[in-house]
Amino acid sequence: MSQPHLMNFALYLQRLGYDSAPPPTLATLSELQLRHTSTFAFESLSTLLRVSVPIDLASVEHKVLHEGRGGYCYELNQMYQVLLQHLGYEARGITGRVVMGGPEDAWSARAHRLVLLTLDGVRYVSDVGFGGMVPTAPLLLDTEDEQATPHEPYRITERDGSYTLRAKVAGEWRAMYVFDLQRQEAVDYEMGNWFVSTHKNSPFLGQLKVALMGEGLRRTLNNGSYAVHRLGQDSERRQITDPDELIALLQNEFAIRVPQHPRLREVLGELLALPQPA
Repeated sequence: MSQPHLMNFALYLQRLGYDSAPPPTLATLSELQLRHTSTFAFESLSTLLRVSVPIDLASVEHKVLHEGRGGYCYELNQMYQVLLQHLGYEARGITGRVVMGGPEDAWSARAHRLVLLTLDGVRYVSDVGFGGMVPTAPLLLDTEDEQATPHEPYRITERDGSYTLRAKVAGEWRAMYVFDLQRQEAVDYEMGNWFVSTHKNSPFLGQLKVALMGEGLRRTLNNGSYAVHRLGQDSERRQITDPDELIALLQNEFAIRVPQHPRLREVLGELLALPQPA
């Protein structure tokens, strides 16, 4: 089966700070993941506004590279995977179940997409679409050792073919998501995306979740709750109460070109009037 083709390969590289295609090495992979998570925001403006989220590659490229938007895992990790393949990496998509903030054995929906790579016979997972706790470096799959990244340490544990990704936050290992290596095809991603973008139990429907990494920091927005998490320091938090302030924040801190939707300010006003998470 032929590989998907990026229509905007040169522009994509340019947005990531490359004048030409870098070699498919581990050093390049590490730099790509860090640059990607610091350039393209994780954001759920489409599901907040309850508009469709097409995940065919052409639509994703147009949204991210031409409309100035970000996206979530079915968008960002898809585009990133195809970029890696174009650069010469052996990469394919896999999926997992998010358990962050809940019990590790929760059988949540298979609703997260990430990338599995094999480089010089060694397997890695790479992820640029997991919101505020996205790893900012590729992680070795076949070790349970703690692994450093430019941000928090991570580790992957395995049991009976099921892998759990954990991040070390405030000295405590917290489970992020559980995944396996089962082959996935377009229909699997379509079903997962349908759940995330339309199902009443989706944590994204009618909600605003945004994240962008920076050097030594993570910026996150959960509805109206904005936070900057700096390594080794207390988090800075503030509550946004005005739709125009929120739009300015999305533009200035998350580098998002806010969509011209006729009900945008109305929806943001309704959102900010709701009780906000701590």
